Amino acid sequence: MSFKRNVVVDHDVCVGSTMCTQIAGNVFTLNKNMQSEVINISGDSMDKIAEAVDNCPVRAISMEESVE
Repeated sequence: MSFKRNVVVDHDVCVGSTMCTQIAGNVFTLNKNMQSEVINISGDSMDKIAEAVDNCPVRAISMEESVE
């Protein structure tokens, strides 16, 4: 059994605060619109990604896990 994780950034909500890039910079970057983008889902630990999700000031990032 393996787990698959998915991280989604809602660009209708993201304000580009950079909290996610500061916490999990190997997973997130800012795009040309200065909004968060997922660049490498495996770049940081699940704990770091969860911390980034929890610290988004506008709750623009969501994380899901599923069993494959």
